[in-house]
Amino acid sequence: MAESPGLRERKKLRTRHALIEAALRLFVEKGYEETTLAEIAAAVDISPRTFFSYFATKEDVIFFDSQTRLDRALAMLAERRPGETVAELMLRVVENSLDWAATPDDEAMGLTAARVHLIMSVPALQARTLHVLVNSQRRLAEALHRAHPEELDLVEAFALVGALLGAPTITAMALLDRGDPPDQVWAAARQALDIAVQGLRWVGSPYRP
Repeated sequence: MAESPGLRERKKLRTRHALIEAALRLFVEKGYEETTLAEIAAAVDISPRTFFSYFATKEDVIFFDSQTRLDRALAMLAERRPGETVAELMLRVVENSLDWAATPDDEAMGLTAARVHLIMSVPALQARTLHVLVNSQRRLAEALHRAHPEELDLVEAFALVGALLGAPTITAMALLDRGDPPDQVWAAARQALDIAVQGLRWVGSPYRP
């Protein structure tokens, strides 16, 4: 009997998760540069060729959720609630991203401190991180400006996105890399977001003087 599409998709998702877990474990144990794609594939009993059905490079395993998170944020920007200011909309987007990043699933898969430590210590991953952050913030700011050009200009959009997204992101990454407990990390990230909000009350109606 042929497998149903739903069953095939669930199997693919399990294999993808297994690859991420295996890669992170090997990166931590052996080192990022020293770990080969063949070793990652062997750890979950698939061929190197099958690995490329899920990820194009080792870097892509580390940044497995970057596009999904960006797509979620862009979709939320397109769904402004009645009476919601631009600043409030962006705040909701960032809070949703923080909630998603702090889910138990991430911790269970080992995608918290271990991944952040790799990102902040491996030069190739540092470069990719910068590209991901700049690209994501640029696309979000441009989307925000296009949707609401009458309420904020492009500079204000970049400032709003950069402050509200950048403050909690760098806070969380630094504290995770330092080894702080996840609950304290996410509490600190939300505190950083609150501080950024206080400094941007003038961006977007009705805050702008």
